[in-house]
Amino acid sequence: MSAAIRVLLADDQALLRGTFRLLIDSTPDLEVVGEAGNGREAAKLSEELRPDLVLMDIRMPVLDGLEATRLIAADPALAGVKVLILTTFEQDEYVAEALRAGAGGFLGKGVDPEELLRAIRTVAGGESLLSPAATRALIARFLAQPSDTPSVTAPLDALTARELEVVTLVAAGLSNEEIAGQLFVTPLTAKTHVNRAMTKLGARDRAQVVVIAYESGLVRPGSGH
Repeated sequence: MSAAIRVLLADDQALLRGTFRLLIDSTPDLEVVGEAGNGREAAKLSEELRPDLVLMDIRMPVLDGLEATRLIAADPALAGVKVLILTTFEQDEYVAEALRAGAGGFLGKGVDPEELLRAIRTVAGGESLLSPAATRALIARFLAQPSDTPSVTAPLDALTARELEVVTLVAAGLSNEEIAGQLFVTPLTAKTHVNRAMTKLGARDRAQVVVIAYESGLVRPGSGH
């Protein structure tokens, strides 16, 4: 049996952390390894505990969740730590900002328990919560706009023609299996192309590939991707 996914909870409300802990710890393949009441603690505990995933609130004292996410994403030693933003503040701009900060996904706190557990597994596995059409629309709308926040940049000319094609499909929210269907290749081949593109772009995960695709101009709103 594979090891359980190790989760760090970051929320300033102790009652919510307790609720999430009960839910997560009751699931055989997931476990809570720590709790943080603010963003500073979340970044510190990420260094100490090296969780697989941080379930991160945005609005927290001392340091908010977006800044904490940036700290985690900027630390090469924490490259294996994924961040899933879970918040009551579901404004569109927060989605774009969370992805720019390095988050692998974004959910509202109104999600049902099973959806949250699936999201944890998805983001911890290196995928991103970008497939719903509504989320793609938000990404297209906001990541295409200029931002004062420096984004991850990398020369797209380092990519092969096939890798560029794969990046546009990742930006559309397609899974490896869906990309394989589009390109008439095996899922393993699609995964290989995605991983090579991520490496060349210096992207932590698929969410950052989407950020790069939009902010570089490779993909634009209304382009079909």
